[in-house]
Amino acid sequence: MDIDEKIKEALSELNRGTAEIIDTQRLETLLKNYYETGENYYVKAGFDPTAPDLHLGHTVLLQKLAAFQKYGGIVQFLIGTFTATIGDPTGKSATRKVLSDDEIAKNITSYTTQAFKILDESRTHIVFNNDWLEKLGAKGIIELSSNLTVARMLERDDFSKRYASNTPIAVSEFLYPLLQGYDSVHLQSDVEIGGTDQKFNLLMGRQLQKVYDIKKQQVVLMMPILEGLDGVQKMSKSLGNYIGVTDEPNDMFGKVLSISDDLMWRYYELLSTKSLDSIKKLQSGVEDGSLHPKAVKEMLAMEIVDRFHGMGSGGVARDEFTKIFAKKDIPTDLKEFEVEVDSWICQVLVDTGLEKSTSQARRDIKGGAVKLDQVKVEDDSLKMQSGEYVLQKGKKNFVKIIIK
Repeated sequence: MDIDEKIKEALSELNRGTAEIIDTQRLETLLKNYYETGENYYVKAGFDPTAPDLHLGHTVLLQKLAAFQKYGGIVQFLIGTFTATIGDPTGKSATRKVLSDDEIAKNITSYTTQAFKILDESRTHIVFNNDWLEKLGAKGIIELSSNLTVARMLERDDFSKRYASNTPIAVSEFLYPLLQGYDSVHLQSDVEIGGTDQKFNLLMGRQLQKVYDIKKQQVVLMMPILEGLDGVQKMSKSLGNYIGVTDEPNDMFGKVLSISDDLMWRYYELLSTKSLDSIKKLQSGVEDGSLHPKAVKEMLAMEIVDRFHGMGSGGVARDEFTKIFAKKDIPTDLKEFEVEVDSWICQVLVDTGLEKSTSQARRDIKGGAVKLDQVKVEDDSLKMQSGEYVLQKGKKNFVKIIIK
């Protein structure tokens, strides 16, 4: 394979699943330089240690970082030990709680352990932004602040909404994107990746690299926000629609199986290490009937479990899940109901006769009595997505629901 073919292959994989790339030409130049001279380039991604555990939504970025490592990138795994004391205001409707030093230290240990289940440790630099941001001092912070106007800051959707509704905005929150951008100046990053909700902050890095004249501006690559198990809202622990990296193998396997058939392909694109060609073949098999969607979903579930619990653990989880499912004495002649997409889970329980009222349905969900494909439903506001499911209330009440 000649250099042009290698660059084309790399660009194809690095573009995979991305929402937007700013300065593709420079990315191509970085790859060309790597293949011609062997010179590495630096790819930054920031993680604020705001919780001890990661979920699969976080690993979308980690998967992309791993792809960059495959094509010459050295990952700058930035832990926001300084910025975590401010709290990223992105998408927040209120000022976020400031973490203590002990909380931050605990979360750092957990983050790095989980991250190296995906990243190549030998091609990863763990960096902490308190190492340089604390040295800026008052003069440095004031100089940095002069690069952004209040009017420009209020263009941000989250800030403009809070300002319009008279919701307090701490001045420290205005500093967050500037400090994140300064990280790119100090690290002299060639690429920075983040979610689409981070666009303002990511572009600040490019702007400040120009202001501070470091002779280059970083490529910005944005990944889409991964939907949670409900297929609607972003994966979030606070919404209860997440799959945690530290979830037990059987729970992790069951949660992946609970996603809709349509959402499965989204997860394959963003979370699987299978090639795009391999995924297309699986899709074709489902479309022509040669592959059952559940079997393909099981393959994805096993891959994810293997990644976080060791090779072979996915197969064990599948066998255990099948065994448990069989032991539940689920009837083979379940009554079937066709349900519309986005139907409210509580209303579905009433419409299928499993519950007498939506209020009772809410109580039973909170009490852990409602399951979808043997996985407890934790969100009583869940909107149903396309697929076929066994809906259960209690130990003996089952129906099959078909959502098209």
